[in-house]
Amino acid sequence: MNCDDVKDLLRDQRKGSLDAPTRVAVAAHLAGCADCRQAGAVEAALDEALETRLPRHRLAPELEQRLRAQLGVAVPPESAPARPSPAHGAAWRAFATPFASALAAAALVVLVLRLGAPRPLDGAWSLVDEAVSDHLRVVSTTHPPEIASGGVHQVKPWFTGRVDFAPRLAFAGDDDFPLVGGSLGYVLHHKAAVLHFRRRLHAITLLIFPAEGLPWPERDVVRLADRPVVEQEARGFTVLLWRDADLGYALVSDVNRADLEALVPKITPAR
Repeated sequence: MNCDDVKDLLRDQRKGSLDAPTRVAVAAHLAGCADCRQAGAVEAALDEALETRLPRHRLAPELEQRLRAQLGVAVPPESAPARPSPAHGAAWRAFATPFASALAAAALVVLVLRLGAPRPLDGAWSLVDEAVSDHLRVVSTTHPPEIASGGVHQVKPWFTGRVDFAPRLAFAGDDDFPLVGGSLGYVLHHKAAVLHFRRRLHAITLLIFPAEGLPWPERDVVRLADRPVVEQEARGFTVLLWRDADLGYALVSDVNRADLEALVPKITPAR
Protein backbone atom coordinates (compact mmCIF):
# COMPACT_ATOMS: atom_id res chain seq x y z
CA MET A 1 0.00 0.00 0.00
CA ASN A 2 1.59 3.30 -1.11
CA CYS A 3 1.14 6.90 0.09
CA ASP A 4 -1.57 7.73 -2.46
CA ASP A 5 -3.61 4.69 -1.37
CA VAL A 6 -3.29 5.61 2.31
CA LYS A 7 -4.17 9.28 1.83
CA ASP A 8 -7.34 8.25 -0.01
CA LEU A 9 -8.31 6.09 2.97
CA LEU A 10 -7.51 8.51 5.84
CA ARG A 11 -11.05 9.88 6.16
CA ASP A 12 -12.56 6.39 6.18
CA GLN A 13 -10.03 5.41 8.85
CA ARG A 14 -11.11 8.29 11.10
CA LYS A 15 -14.78 7.37 10.58
CA GLY A 16 -14.03 3.73 11.46
CA SER A 17 -15.50 2.47 8.18
CA LEU A 18 -12.50 0.45 6.93
CA ASP A 19 -12.59 -3.32 7.04
CA ALA A 20 -10.11 -4.98 9.39
CA PRO A 21 -7.40 -5.93 6.83
CA THR A 22 -7.39 -2.46 5.25
CA ARG A 23 -7.33 -0.81 8.69
CA VAL A 24 -4.29 -2.88 9.66
CA ALA A 25 -2.54 -2.09 6.37
CA VAL A 26 -3.17 1.66 6.78
CA ALA A 27 -1.94 1.64 10.38
CA ALA A 28 1.21 -0.23 9.38
CA HIS A 29 1.93 2.32 6.64
CA LEU A 30 1.33 5.29 8.96
CA ALA A 31 3.70 3.84 11.52
CA GLY A 32 6.57 4.13 9.08
CA CYS A 33 5.60 7.21 7.00
CA ALA A 34 5.92 10.67 8.53
CA ASP A 35 4.44 12.39 5.47
CA CYS A 36 1.20 10.39 5.67
CA ARG A 37 0.98 10.95 9.44
CA GLN A 38 1.29 14.69 8.80
CA ALA A 39 -1.38 14.53 6.09
CA GLY A 40 -3.66 12.70 8.52
CA ALA A 41 -3.06 15.32 11.21
CA VAL A 42 -3.91 18.14 8.79
CA GLU A 43 -7.14 16.39 7.70
CA ALA A 44 -8.12 15.76 11.31
CA ALA A 45 -7.47 19.40 12.24
CA LEU A 46 -9.57 20.59 9.30
CA ASP A 47 -12.44 18.30 10.30
CA GLU A 48 -12.26 19.53 13.88
CA ALA A 49 -12.25 23.17 12.74
CA LEU A 50 -15.23 22.65 10.44
CA GLU A 51 -17.21 20.86 13.14
CA THR A 52 -16.45 22.89 16.26
CA ARG A 53 -14.65 26.16 15.60
CA LEU A 54 -16.56 27.88 12.82
CA PRO A 55 -19.11 30.37 14.18
CA ARG A 56 -22.71 29.23 13.95
CA HIS A 57 -25.27 31.97 13.41
CA ARG A 58 -29.00 31.54 13.21
CA LEU A 59 -30.32 32.45 9.76
CA ALA A 60 -32.54 35.48 9.55
CA PRO A 61 -36.16 34.40 8.98
CA GLU A 62 -36.34 36.02 5.53
CA LEU A 63 -33.11 34.34 4.37
CA GLU A 64 -34.26 31.00 5.75
CA GLN A 65 -37.56 31.28 3.90
CA ARG A 66 -35.76 32.16 0.66
CA LEU A 67 -33.37 29.20 0.97
CA ARG A 68 -36.20 26.82 1.80
CA ALA A 69 -38.14 28.06 -1.23
CA GLN A 70 -35.14 27.54 -3.53
CA LEU A 71 -34.58 24.04 -2.14
CA GLY A 72 -38.27 23.12 -2.20
CA VAL A 73 -38.42 22.56 1.58
CA ALA A 74 -41.65 23.68 3.21
CA VAL A 75 -41.67 25.72 6.41
CA PRO A 76 -43.88 24.06 9.09
CA PRO A 77 -46.87 26.35 9.81
CA GLU A 78 -46.23 26.41 13.53
CA SER A 79 -42.63 27.51 13.02
CA ALA A 80 -43.18 30.01 10.19
CA PRO A 81 -41.66 33.32 11.31
CA ALA A 82 -43.46 36.62 11.23
CA ARG A 83 -42.59 38.73 8.20
CA PRO A 84 -40.08 41.44 9.14
CA SER A 85 -40.81 45.07 8.50
CA PRO A 86 -39.72 46.46 5.10
CA ALA A 87 -37.04 48.61 6.71
CA HIS A 88 -35.64 45.70 8.73
CA GLY A 89 -35.81 43.39 5.69
CA ALA A 90 -33.91 45.85 3.50
CA ALA A 91 -31.24 46.32 6.15
CA TRP A 92 -30.86 42.55 6.57
CA ARG A 93 -30.63 41.96 2.80
CA ALA A 94 -27.85 44.52 2.58
CA PHE A 95 -25.90 42.49 5.13
CA ALA A 96 -27.01 38.94 4.33
CA THR A 97 -26.34 38.92 0.58
CA PRO A 98 -22.58 39.63 0.75
CA PHE A 99 -22.30 37.46 3.87
CA ALA A 100 -23.94 34.48 2.14
CA SER A 101 -21.71 34.99 -0.91
CA ALA A 102 -18.61 35.08 1.25
CA LEU A 103 -19.74 31.99 3.14
CA ALA A 104 -20.36 30.11 -0.12
CA ALA A 105 -16.93 31.14 -1.43
CA ALA A 106 -15.28 29.97 1.78
CA ALA A 107 -17.09 26.63 1.57
CA LEU A 108 -15.94 26.23 -2.04
CA VAL A 109 -12.31 26.89 -1.05
CA VAL A 110 -12.54 24.26 1.69
CA LEU A 111 -14.03 21.73 -0.73
CA VAL A 112 -11.36 22.38 -3.37
CA LEU A 113 -8.57 22.06 -0.81
CA ARG A 114 -10.04 18.84 0.55
CA LEU A 115 -11.18 17.13 -2.62
CA GLY A 116 -8.70 18.42 -5.19
CA ALA A 117 -9.72 18.41 -8.85
CA PRO A 118 -13.41 17.85 -9.66
CA ARG A 119 -14.34 14.22 -10.21
CA PRO A 120 -15.88 13.02 -13.48
CA LEU A 121 -19.66 13.32 -13.62
CA ASP A 122 -20.27 10.49 -16.08
CA GLY A 123 -20.20 7.63 -13.58
CA ALA A 124 -16.55 6.84 -14.24
CA TRP A 125 -15.19 7.78 -10.85
CA SER A 126 -17.75 5.87 -8.78
CA LEU A 127 -17.39 2.54 -10.56
CA VAL A 128 -13.64 2.78 -11.07
CA ASP A 129 -13.03 3.77 -7.45
CA GLU A 130 -15.27 0.96 -6.18
CA ALA A 131 -13.36 -1.56 -8.30
CA VAL A 132 -9.99 -0.33 -7.03
CA SER A 133 -11.18 -0.35 -3.41
CA ASP A 134 -12.32 -3.97 -3.71
CA HIS A 135 -9.03 -4.90 -5.38
CA LEU A 136 -7.15 -3.33 -2.45
CA ARG A 137 -9.28 -5.34 -0.04
CA VAL A 138 -8.32 -8.52 -1.88
CA VAL A 139 -4.56 -7.83 -2.06
CA SER A 140 -4.23 -6.45 1.48
CA THR A 141 -5.84 -9.38 3.29
CA THR A 142 -3.65 -11.99 4.90
CA HIS A 143 -6.38 -14.62 4.58
CA PRO A 144 -6.76 -17.00 1.62
CA PRO A 145 -9.72 -16.59 -0.77
CA GLU A 146 -13.11 -17.56 0.65
CA ILE A 147 -13.19 -20.35 -1.92
CA ALA A 148 -9.84 -21.71 -3.12
CA SER A 149 -9.68 -22.60 -6.79
CA GLY A 150 -10.00 -26.11 -7.99
CA GLY A 151 -11.07 -24.70 -11.35
CA VAL A 152 -13.95 -22.50 -12.44
CA HIS A 153 -16.44 -25.37 -12.06
CA GLN A 154 -15.63 -25.45 -8.35
CA VAL A 155 -15.57 -21.69 -7.84
CA LYS A 156 -18.75 -20.73 -9.72
CA PRO A 157 -21.15 -22.99 -7.75
CA TRP A 158 -19.84 -21.45 -4.50
CA PHE A 159 -21.56 -18.17 -5.42
CA THR A 160 -25.01 -19.80 -5.64
CA GLY A 161 -27.14 -18.29 -2.89
CA ARG A 162 -24.40 -15.80 -2.00
CA VAL A 163 -25.15 -13.41 -4.86
CA ASP A 164 -28.53 -12.74 -6.46
CA PHE A 165 -27.42 -13.51 -10.02
CA ALA A 166 -25.55 -16.23 -11.88
CA PRO A 167 -22.01 -15.14 -12.77
CA ARG A 168 -21.16 -15.91 -16.39
CA LEU A 169 -17.55 -17.04 -16.60
CA ALA A 170 -16.21 -19.83 -18.78
CA PHE A 171 -12.50 -19.10 -18.20
CA ALA A 172 -10.99 -21.58 -15.75
CA GLY A 173 -7.57 -19.92 -15.71
CA ASP A 174 -4.47 -21.03 -17.63
CA ASP A 175 -0.69 -20.95 -17.32
CA ASP A 176 -0.61 -17.20 -18.07
CA PHE A 177 -3.52 -16.28 -15.80
CA PRO A 178 -4.06 -18.93 -13.10
CA LEU A 179 -7.34 -18.73 -11.17
CA VAL A 180 -6.55 -18.50 -7.45
CA GLY A 181 -10.06 -18.47 -5.98
CA GLY A 182 -13.10 -16.33 -5.29
CA SER A 183 -14.82 -14.19 -2.66
CA LEU A 184 -17.77 -11.85 -2.19
CA GLY A 185 -17.58 -8.12 -2.81
CA TYR A 186 -19.76 -5.07 -3.41
CA VAL A 187 -19.98 -2.58 -6.28
CA LEU A 188 -22.01 0.47 -5.30
CA HIS A 189 -24.09 -1.62 -2.87
CA HIS A 190 -24.63 -4.41 -5.42
CA LYS A 191 -23.29 -7.80 -4.40
CA ALA A 192 -20.44 -8.87 -6.67
CA ALA A 193 -18.70 -12.13 -7.43
CA VAL A 194 -14.96 -11.53 -7.06
CA LEU A 195 -12.51 -13.83 -8.89
CA HIS A 196 -8.82 -13.78 -8.04
CA PHE A 197 -6.31 -14.32 -10.86
CA ARG A 198 -2.56 -13.87 -11.04
CA ARG A 199 -0.10 -12.82 -13.72
CA ARG A 200 3.38 -13.78 -12.53
CA LEU A 201 3.70 -11.84 -9.23
CA HIS A 202 0.77 -9.50 -9.94
CA ALA A 203 -2.70 -9.94 -8.45
CA ILE A 204 -5.66 -9.46 -10.78
CA THR A 205 -9.19 -8.96 -9.46
CA LEU A 206 -12.25 -9.62 -11.61
CA LEU A 207 -15.59 -8.32 -10.31
CA ILE A 208 -18.86 -9.52 -11.86
CA PHE A 209 -22.01 -7.63 -10.84
CA PRO A 210 -25.49 -6.64 -12.09
CA ALA A 211 -25.05 -3.62 -14.38
CA GLU A 212 -28.64 -2.34 -14.40
CA GLY A 213 -29.12 1.01 -12.70
CA LEU A 214 -25.42 1.75 -12.24
CA PRO A 215 -23.88 4.99 -13.56
CA TRP A 216 -21.76 3.70 -16.44
CA PRO A 217 -18.69 5.59 -17.71
CA GLU A 218 -18.96 7.14 -21.16
CA ARG A 219 -15.34 8.16 -21.77
CA ASP A 220 -11.98 6.43 -22.35
CA VAL A 221 -13.69 3.69 -24.36
CA VAL A 222 -11.70 1.29 -26.57
CA ARG A 223 -12.75 -1.89 -28.38
CA LEU A 224 -11.47 -5.22 -27.08
CA ALA A 225 -12.84 -8.61 -28.10
CA ASP A 226 -15.25 -6.70 -30.35
CA ARG A 227 -16.90 -4.95 -27.40
CA PRO A 228 -16.60 -1.41 -25.92
CA VAL A 229 -14.34 -1.43 -22.86
CA VAL A 230 -13.64 1.53 -20.57
CA GLU A 231 -9.93 1.83 -19.74
CA GLN A 232 -8.91 4.11 -16.87
CA GLU A 233 -6.12 4.53 -14.34
CA ALA A 234 -6.84 5.06 -10.63
CA ARG A 235 -4.43 5.08 -7.69
CA GLY A 236 -1.76 3.41 -9.80
CA PHE A 237 -4.03 0.58 -11.01
CA THR A 238 -5.46 -0.12 -14.45
CA VAL A 239 -9.23 -0.67 -14.51
CA LEU A 240 -11.09 -2.23 -17.45
CA LEU A 241 -14.91 -2.04 -17.37
CA TRP A 242 -17.39 -3.58 -19.79
CA ARG A 243 -20.88 -5.06 -20.01
CA ASP A 244 -22.09 -8.39 -21.25
CA ALA A 245 -25.89 -8.27 -21.46
CA ASP A 246 -27.17 -7.60 -17.92
CA LEU A 247 -23.84 -8.09 -16.14
CA GLY A 248 -20.94 -5.71 -15.60
CA TYR A 249 -17.30 -6.80 -15.47
CA ALA A 250 -14.35 -4.97 -13.91
CA LEU A 251 -10.71 -6.08 -14.15
CA VAL A 252 -8.23 -4.37 -11.82
CA SER A 253 -4.47 -4.83 -11.49
CA ASP A 254 -1.10 -3.10 -11.49
CA VAL A 255 0.04 -5.51 -14.19
CA ASN A 256 1.07 -4.22 -17.62
CA ARG A 257 -2.02 -2.88 -19.42
CA ALA A 258 -1.45 -5.08 -22.46
CA ASP A 259 -1.46 -8.17 -20.24
CA LEU A 260 -4.71 -7.08 -18.62
CA GLU A 261 -6.29 -6.41 -22.01
CA ALA A 262 -5.33 -9.93 -23.11
CA LEU A 263 -7.54 -11.34 -20.34
CA VAL A 264 -10.76 -9.67 -21.59
CA PRO A 265 -11.49 -12.05 -24.53
CA LYS A 266 -10.76 -15.04 -22.31
CA ILE A 267 -13.38 -13.96 -19.78
CA THR A 268 -16.19 -12.94 -22.15
CA PRO A 269 -15.41 -14.00 -25.73
CA ALA A 270 -16.98 -11.96 -28.53
CA ARG A 271 -20.33 -13.40 -29.65
